[in-house]
Amino acid sequence: MTQAPEVRDELQSDLGWALGVVLRAYAKGAGQVIAGVPGGPRGYQVLAAAASGAEGTQLALANKLGVDRTVMTYLLDDLEQAGLIERQPDPADRRARRIVATEAGRATMCELQGKLAHVESRVLSALAEPERALFRDLLRKVATRVDEHDPVTDACTVVGELTDDPPTARTRRRRS
Repeated sequence: MTQAPEVRDELQSDLGWALGVVLRAYAKGAGQVIAGVPGGPRGYQVLAAAASGAEGTQLALANKLGVDRTVMTYLLDDLEQAGLIERQPDPADRRARRIVATEAGRATMCELQGKLAHVESRVLSALAEPERALFRDLLRKVATRVDEHDPVTDACTVVGELTDDPPTARTRRRRS
């Protein structure tokens, strides 16, 4: 059944509708790109952080990503088993472990970033390159301000809520 033209026009001017359509398209494409990463979206976030050197210790990384410490342990086990990260003693605190991307992890991250750039390009294909840059800048500005007032502690949960794919369905259970 087709919607009346005035209903479509009203939807197209609705911010929520537009954000939902764009997020759904990006999440679907990105999900296909990172499907092979152990731990899915959370595993990708951990690998991205490790490759950038952003949050060094296991605990700091778990806190930054809003991932339960137990779940983080399983994610790290899987990523380490896949040869993408390694845990190294923290020189400042021998009890803590720093999460570091391996050479294979950095190469995988580089490959994933290229594929994600392609997904982004497809999603933003209605815009010329200068418009894409402006869109990214404006969206980042809005997102930063919103996050200051209502911080996102787990991006996977937000995407799961919006795409009807809750992270609990993807979270791996401990093997016996």
